Amino acid sequence: MKRRRKESGISQERLAELADLHRTYISAVESGKRNLTIESIQRLAQALGASVGSFFKSVEAPSEAGSAGGQSPPDYREGKHTGDILLVEDDPRDVAYTLAAFKQARLANRIQVAKDGAQALDFLSGANLPHGKRTQQSLPHLLLLDLHIPKVHGLEVLRRVKADRRTRQIPIVVLTGSRSDRDMQEAMRLGANAYLIKPVDFHRFAELTSKLSFRWALL
Repeated sequence: MKRRRKESGISQERLAELADLHRTYISAVESGKRNLTIESIQRLAQALGASVGSFFKSVEAPSEAGSAGGQSPPDYREGKHTGDILLVEDDPRDVAYTLAAFKQARLANRIQVAKDGAQALDFLSGANLPHGKRTQQSLPHLLLLDLHIPKVHGLEVLRRVKADRRTRQIPIVVLTGSRSDRDMQEAMRLGANAYLIKPVDFHRFAELTSKLSFRWALL
């Protein structure tokens, strides 16, 4: 953002005015003291005369460690998940496509992948942690949930997440192949926050999360 602002010859004060943000927020973001939210990214991109996509492309690539491109299995150690997104998807092609889309957008939040409903529930509960429990701070900030997954169906995962007081506030976006999917309609009734038609496109995802005011940090 700083590089783009300087290339445009805009001061922090002017950028804050154009984006309707506080100047101290701009300064804190540029100094690395604060993270951008999706809402502020959209405002800043518009103020700089850029699309959200090109705004991301102007940012230097994050380090490989912890980037969205990694496909390693979930790391269940405590303290590794702040800001994470949990993707629950059993189709390796959809997993690869989603990770590639986020990597192309240079999303730096780590994406953890659970390949079935049982693994997703274990991750959220912390069953695989040494002390068998996950703290509130280490829960993922967002759950991308395919409904047609093995072992525990996506609808049951959704029911349990929304029934647990520790996890019920995690925004859940259902991944579906069709708007007419009956399970998707049931998921919305059970408390899913939104749905996305697969394959997942990052720009549709960013637009959706902004409209629903998800309060998780986009890194």
